[in-house]
Amino acid sequence: MTEESRFAEMYLDVAASAPIRPEVLAAMWPYLTVHVGNPASTHDRGRELAQTIAHARTQIGRSLGARANEVIVTAGGTESDNAAIKGIALARPRGRHIVTAATEHEAVLASCDYLARLHGFAVSFVPTDRHGVVTPEALREVVRADTTLVTIAHANNEIGTVQDIAALAKVAHEVGARIHTDAVQSAPWLPVDLRELGVDALSISGHKVGAPTGVGALLLRNGVPFEPLMHGGGHQQGRRSGTEDTAGTVALATALALNAADREQRSAAAASARDALIDIVLRRVPGALLTGSRTARLPGHASFCIASTTLPDGRTAPAPNGETVLIELEQRGVIASAGSACAAGSSDVSHVLRAIGLGDDLARTSLRFSFGAEITRESAAGVGEAIAETVALVREAHQK
Repeated sequence: MTEESRFAEMYLDVAASAPIRPEVLAAMWPYLTVHVGNPASTHDRGRELAQTIAHARTQIGRSLGARANEVIVTAGGTESDNAAIKGIALARPRGRHIVTAATEHEAVLASCDYLARLHGFAVSFVPTDRHGVVTPEALREVVRADTTLVTIAHANNEIGTVQDIAALAKVAHEVGARIHTDAVQSAPWLPVDLRELGVDALSISGHKVGAPTGVGALLLRNGVPFEPLMHGGGHQQGRRSGTEDTAGTVALATALALNAADREQRSAAAASARDALIDIVLRRVPGALLTGSRTARLPGHASFCIASTTLPDGRTAPAPNGETVLIELEQRGVIASAGSACAAGSSDVSHVLRAIGLGDDLARTSLRFSFGAEITRESAAGVGEAIAETVALVREAHQK
């Protein structure tokens, strides 16, 4: 690819990783180059870094409706999910039953599987509707007297569906269970507040909100029993041992503060572009199906499967392979994905699409477009036209 064509690329995969905001890079840079040291050291430099981290932790909590001592800085969303699920389940559990959904992120499902295989927990899966929505009524049918933890994501990374977590939290608490939510995808776009959502634990990831990869946070409400995964020097009140990352903590705090300041404007712009993209794909691509909820949906998220269909002239338009469409789109400067980057390289069909009732052949046509506020309605319409042209091209090649 030439430099000219690369410059024209449109990156529509922020659900996998978003760019670092320039202000975040500027804020963390001194702690990578000049103010270097160990915050646990007893000399003046160490104490200064410890104070910097304490201030950043307060800022993280303020952005997410938590107290500073409820913030555990981690290496990212996967660690936060693992720590929340295993840490709460293994710390004085009231029972050995966990409830989750089959549409959850791999980090959640694998953590639940670990507890089932090695610690004797039973795992129940609350059903979703065809849009991936978990209703309070469905959850109420699954929780029981020995449920120790419910874990449901605030928003799904593959299909963009947003859950009413506050309503689900009430159901979990009715039976005395704790509830954790993965807010990795929702934090860039929606108000995420530990107390307003009513959850006991909440996970976020830095590289989805404008901070670098390698930093995230678990918010753990005070009083919730917790068994740490990381043992050692007793850092972060004994909840996650290991030398604290000053630069990463500052970056996360800065990104969240910036995100809160302009989130409403960015979300409105991204939602407008999203709707334009969805409308043109559903209108211009025969057999196109929107996956996930049309209304309870992340602002900058549009995902589709494309079924085989009969055209007005009587010809059959086959279901195009999603990866083939993505390769062709990349040649046109549109960078997107088939779904979760955490399952990259796997030949398995998306467990999320299976969970909402799609067959394997249809699931293999999946396309996901996730973007920021820089994508306008006009540029989204251009992407929609590129998708329509590319799908037609792939179908034509398939028929030859």
